[in-house]
Amino acid sequence: MSVEAKAAKQVIIDEIKERFEGAVSVVAVDYLGLTVEEADALRANLRKEGVQFTVYKNTLIKRAIDGTPFEALGEGETLKGSTALAFCTEDATASARIIAKAIKDYKKMAFKGGVVEGTVYDKAQIEEFATIPSREELIARFMGSIQSPMTKLALTLKAIAEKEEA
Repeated sequence: MSVEAKAAKQVIIDEIKERFEGAVSVVAVDYLGLTVEEADALRANLRKEGVQFTVYKNTLIKRAIDGTPFEALGEGETLKGSTALAFCTEDATASARIIAKAIKDYKKMAFKGGVVEGTVYDKAQIEEFATIPSREELIARFMGSIQSPMTKLALTLKAIAEKEEA
């Protein structure tokens, strides 16, 4: 292998390492069978949520994660066959949620595994992460659950006050 080819591969390996280190979650997906239009639509949806969706050679991914906390991702079937990685730097569940929707819509993709906040998970566990709502939605639900009893109390006190006035 030429020196230029090794240098080019090293640049890609360094890029993969950097993306793993900066991500709160990384989801590995078998993307085989997607059309160009479907892949573009998926990338656009992922980009809206701050997720980078990229295809790398499995050997380069394995070299990049070798000796890191993500090394377990290279074990088993996760990095076999066609693999695309979705790197998310903000919402840990965003990439899994969006890809799960694409899997339902296109019926051509499949989860392979992933890493969420430094812990390696298998396919089934990543599918579970896909069911978790976004952080904003969880906060809204929490605020709604707190607000509901307070609203009921305020309405009850108001009704009592109006009844005593009458």
